[in-house]
Amino acid sequence: MQNPTVTIRSGTTADAALIAEFGAQAFTAAFADDNSPEDMVAYLADAFSPAKQQVELADPASQFLIAEVAGAMAGYAHVKAGSTDEGVTGTHPIELVRIYTDPVRIGQGIGKALMTACLGVARQGGHDVLWLGVWENNHRAQAFYQRWGFEKVGTHVFQLGGDPQTDWIMQRPVNR
Repeated sequence: MQNPTVTIRSGTTADAALIAEFGAQAFTAAFADDNSPEDMVAYLADAFSPAKQQVELADPASQFLIAEVAGAMAGYAHVKAGSTDEGVTGTHPIELVRIYTDPVRIGQGIGKALMTACLGVARQGGHDVLWLGVWENNHRAQAFYQRWGFEKVGTHVFQLGGDPQTDWIMQRPVNR
């Protein structure tokens, strides 16, 4: 099957409810089987409320990139300037906070289009390193990031409800 045409647009505060719903669904699809329902409910209520998305969308340090196929949301990414973590070596890093693809569209080029757009935002902003945190048990995402040249540079705790989990910190130079 041929990959669909992907359009990337910038998210606005008007997209808060859409991003909240899409993000919660994508996170649930990826992680519900490996976590307790209580921890999932607690995390989702905090991380993907429309009010929280509204605040993040309005933050001038953040940029949301929405991937659409035939006018429908197929994924999104959130990058944030001014954010760093121990182990990140760049002098002007930017964080890839989230990158999600509709689970039924994985393998159709959505992630590639979003990552390309994130690197473009990083270049335009004069950033030297793009970094992220990825769950130590999310091998599929780790493989995706490694194909894009990300390397593990440390770890940090990611709090999922009442469960402290370990995320790998990965980074790559923006201009590679």
